[in-house]
Amino acid sequence: MMDFIKIIAFSIFLLAFGCRLPKPLVLPDNKPMPDTFAVNSTDTAGIGQLPWQQFFEDAPLRALIDTALQYNYALQSSREEMKISEAVLLAARYAWLPNVNLSATAGIDKYGKYTLNGVGNFDTNLSTNISKDQRIPDPTPDFFLGLRSSWEVDLWGKIKARKRAALARYLASAQGRRLVTTLLVSEVAAHYYTLIALDNELAIIKKNIALQETALATVQIQQAAGRATLLAVQQFEAQLLDTRSLEHITRQRQLVIESQLNFLLGRYPQPLPRSKALAIDTLSAPWKPGLPAKLLANRPDIKQAELELAASKADVQAARKAFLPSLNITPYGGFNAFKAGLLLEPASFAYGVLGGITAPLFNQKQLQAQYRINESDSKISYYHYQQKILQAYQEVSVALGNVHNQQHIYALREKEVSVLQSAVSTANDLFLSGYASYLEIITAQKSVLEAELALIHARRDMMAGTVQLYQTLGGGWQ
Repeated sequence: MMDFIKIIAFSIFLLAFGCRLPKPLVLPDNKPMPDTFAVNSTDTAGIGQLPWQQFFEDAPLRALIDTALQYNYALQSSREEMKISEAVLLAARYAWLPNVNLSATAGIDKYGKYTLNGVGNFDTNLSTNISKDQRIPDPTPDFFLGLRSSWEVDLWGKIKARKRAALARYLASAQGRRLVTTLLVSEVAAHYYTLIALDNELAIIKKNIALQETALATVQIQQAAGRATLLAVQQFEAQLLDTRSLEHITRQRQLVIESQLNFLLGRYPQPLPRSKALAIDTLSAPWKPGLPAKLLANRPDIKQAELELAASKADVQAARKAFLPSLNITPYGGFNAFKAGLLLEPASFAYGVLGGITAPLFNQKQLQAQYRINESDSKISYYHYQQKILQAYQEVSVALGNVHNQQHIYALREKEVSVLQSAVSTANDLFLSGYASYLEIITAQKSVLEAELALIHARRDMMAGTVQLYQTLGGGWQ
């Protein structure tokens, strides 16, 4: 009796020794976000919550976005990644259930004369209390047909913590797919507006080529009449050649953008239908960013980082509870016999159950190492989450300032083009009347071409800035 008490006491001591828990994970407090962006706004809705079908009113663009959402390979890959997370979650949901297997086994044992089974079987066969079918052959076959099970009882919630981690990662993968969608929508729109801008640039270049051809013909006539020099003709011709080369440069840029846009649509290069002009009214009003707190609920990357943080915290809880004892139950039931012909007899039915509590003893260092890994992963997730919030606020502030400044730039470019177009007309009149040199005409024509191209760039940048603001506010995935 004293020996039994000593064994129990020693077992309790080992269990207590193996159940020393590490300190709980403590993360810093979240830093509060500012109440407003750098550009003040009292709007609480925000364009970031508009579905892309409402934000983009250009019909050809909406058709291209819809195609990209169906066939873009990056988006399709994100869908498959989400299915993987869903399968992991399904496995975690049923991890608490017993593991039950249908088992059919056959084996044979040859026991030595000086073993417990060998002596026991020999004595049993000499007994007068057994029938012929109960005599044990030597060697001894062993047949089993039935169910075997193993079950770890979730005493401390370790399995539940793993389930929470799997659920958080599944939801994070959904946010990851939304993030890919947001980036894809904005990228398609940016390429689309760049392509329209190149179309407009090409039209301006062609118009200027026609004007420069007229100017070259005029100065050639004047040279023939002795009113202009060969140098003037050469300068006009060189300007015309430069503008014609610019036309081919622009066509090549068109080819590149078309190819990139078709790549986003998941198809080989082909002509793309598009509008003829960059119409700013095809976008919703860009000056409604909403409040910074809305970012936490609308930006997929922030939600993804938040869910990854929740998953890492659950991993830490599971790793911490791995230090506690585990209760394992292993029942079985089925037909067991040492003769194949007797296996399915009712008398061959057998069952049993074994339960035991185990606690880590010599693998403490491995558990501590795993806990430290999960703890550091959780801290990394926390810093990543905070970084995403800070990055989101900065991106929106910069995008707001960009939209505001691009509007002023565009207004000034319009005035510049108007002034320079008048200057070209004035220079032509003065040249024909002999009050201006051919160099002044060339300079005026070059300046108006550059100004008209800069005006197209300003309009493109203004629309691209609006799309960028929409993206930074989390728009495009709805």
